[in-house]
Amino acid sequence: MCAGYEVKYILAIDHGTSGMKPAIVSTNGKIIGSEFEPTPLYLSAGGGAEQNPSEWWDAFLKAAKRLIDKKLVDPEDIVGVCNSSQWSGTVAVDENGQQLMNAIIWMDTRGAPCVERTFHGRVKIGGYPALDALRWLRKTGGIASHSGKDPIAHILYLKQERPEIYKEARWFLEPTDFINLRLTGKVAASYASIMIYWLTNTRKINRIHYDDSLVRRVGVDKGKLPPLLKSTDVLGPVCKEVADCLGLSHETKVLVGAPDLHSAIIGSGAVRDYQGHIYVGTSSWITCHVPFKKTDISHNIASLPSAIPGRYFVADEQETAGACLNFLRDRVFYSDDPSRFGAKEVYKEFDRIVEKAPAGSGRVIFTPWLYGERTPIEDHTVRGAFYNLSLDVDRSQLIRSVFEGVAFNSRWVLGVVEKFIKRPMDTLNMIGGGAQSDIWCQIYADVLNRNIQQVEDPIQANARGAAFIASVGLGYLTFDAIPQLIAISKVFKPNPDNRRLYDELFGQFLNIYKANRLLYRRLNSTVCVQ
Repeated sequence: MCAGYEVKYILAIDHGTSGMKPAIVSTNGKIIGSEFEPTPLYLSAGGGAEQNPSEWWDAFLKAAKRLIDKKLVDPEDIVGVCNSSQWSGTVAVDENGQQLMNAIIWMDTRGAPCVERTFHGRVKIGGYPALDALRWLRKTGGIASHSGKDPIAHILYLKQERPEIYKEARWFLEPTDFINLRLTGKVAASYASIMIYWLTNTRKINRIHYDDSLVRRVGVDKGKLPPLLKSTDVLGPVCKEVADCLGLSHETKVLVGAPDLHSAIIGSGAVRDYQGHIYVGTSSWITCHVPFKKTDISHNIASLPSAIPGRYFVADEQETAGACLNFLRDRVFYSDDPSRFGAKEVYKEFDRIVEKAPAGSGRVIFTPWLYGERTPIEDHTVRGAFYNLSLDVDRSQLIRSVFEGVAFNSRWVLGVVEKFIKRPMDTLNMIGGGAQSDIWCQIYADVLNRNIQQVEDPIQANARGAAFIASVGLGYLTFDAIPQLIAISKVFKPNPDNRRLYDELFGQFLNIYKANRLLYRRLNSTVCVQ
């Protein structure tokens, strides 16, 4: 960081599935204030999961204007805007940049049959034709998921099932890149956001480009794919209309930015190679930067381009983490209680209940696969459940078993990630809404048998990461300086008294999947997650 410079600010946007959360963040990562505006999710039969991009944009304008109108800082000192959106979504827009339909988001599985039709063949590796598998893994590090949740699956779905939308589309954009279009009027994607289109050659990290042979193989029109830039590049100034609406200077610059996974790892402070972090929000992941390109196709894990130019990070994700608590609150305990349905205050109530429950939850085991699973196994038919229930099980054990079940799945992921990087990660920075819970942090420490560092303002990690990307792009900061700017609230160490119990229960957690995966396949192979 440059010595003696005047502190400026970034309008950092954390755009999640639940809503828009803009924040004002100093160029050295201090959270000054934030606002939140919810956005609805539309689920439909057959695996549909959509959101309305116009509702995203309206929510952003409402929340950002409320935030800026608080006068926490002089708007003239807001020098940049940087967005970090949910990853793996698709917005089809026309020549004028107008959406043609709702966005297909990361939960949508309707493209799964389209992937199967595209990648058909007799001799297969990991369920893909051998030649395709080898070609894709060598060039990109991955290939379109069987689940149908990747943007390339969304595009194939539109081409095969909604040809009128496909034909009219001028661009297919990630959510991050759609918001940037609305901010600037300019179309671009980052090397980070475009990655799971699985159409870019990443063998040389500083020469990432669309691979014409892969584009031809899937039959997508290359002209509908956005131009590529670095996450730290300036896309342009904020549109005059947007600047006037929000009260920003017309000189305020918009950075290209990156999706949530990429921003979160930077906002957690884990920017050095092998420095790990855990995110626990609606979904969850455990990841770190690595100095190599590698793929573990059997566990759906790969090293992909980071938002830090010239760097790779380990990409993995378990589908439902905090979403399991939402399920417990809204579908099990309080579905008919207006004062608690959807209320965040219930999480604190859960914490108090869980603190009083014994470790191991009376040997009740919860499996958190409420929307299928992505890693460490890719299985869209697997489902969640409570195991080992008896008449003497109480509410506290049920709730704690959900906390523990999410952590068991994270331990499964951790083992695969550590095998991938060939070393243990003794300490992990924890971020996301789940990291606000001291008891969940302690459960993670006990289940993973690792030190857990609770990052200060853990729910703001995505916004902080977006602000850091902008600060680097505008010359206020270097990525190497970031670890010193991250404050740690508490460090949670494993409780040795729980070691034997959690090791045993984790073993049974794995056995539950092994014993029931074919059952789930029989029950759910002809239906998609609703």
